[in-house]
Amino acid sequence: MTPIDKLTSTAVPLPLPNIDTDQIIPKQFLKRIERTGYGDFLFYDWRYELDIPDHVEEKKDFVLNNPAYKGSQILIAEKNFGCGSSREHAAWAIAQYGFLAVIAPSFADIFFSNAGKNGIILVRLTEEETETLIKKCTANPKHELTINLEAQTVTDADGFSAHFDIDPFRKYCLLNGLDDIGLTLRHESDLDKFEENHNKEFWLSPKSDKAA
Repeated sequence: MTPIDKLTSTAVPLPLPNIDTDQIIPKQFLKRIERTGYGDFLFYDWRYELDIPDHVEEKKDFVLNNPAYKGSQILIAEKNFGCGSSREHAAWAIAQYGFLAVIAPSFADIFFSNAGKNGIILVRLTEEETETLIKKCTANPKHELTINLEAQTVTDADGFSAHFDIDPFRKYCLLNGLDDIGLTLRHESDLDKFEENHNKEFWLSPKSDKAA
């Protein structure tokens, strides 16, 4: 994972509550064996006209298809984001599309865990604060927000400022770009030493009398 400390970006407003993982990444894409390329299918049913035979066309009225929001690294939604099934593909799709952070009043627990392990900052603000940011970014697609993970704040150039809480362990992992594998590899030398000692103790040498 890439370490994240401070993120300044425009933000995509998606003013809907209870956005579930089947909308984030529809079930038909779970059959893929790759772990990459899911950004193309993020919000697939909302992004594309699916009733046109043998042709996929973008819906012009869906926010992700608005050129003004291209390159935004922050997504803003309403409460209970990521509810539904526990598919990790939802976090993959968000990250691989290019979002580094999601702001919402609340998140489903399993999605919250999956997102953190995939390097996504999840920012819980109040419903009023979230609504304010949605309005700002809807009125002006070029409106920039700054998420300061170290300080645990969200600010903008107009004077908006809000504090968010985050688990210290998850904060540490995001600041240092550590997923589960990265956390394990911090102890690589100890693991190598344990493996070496284990082999000496339990593996028989080809020249051992016991092996004869």
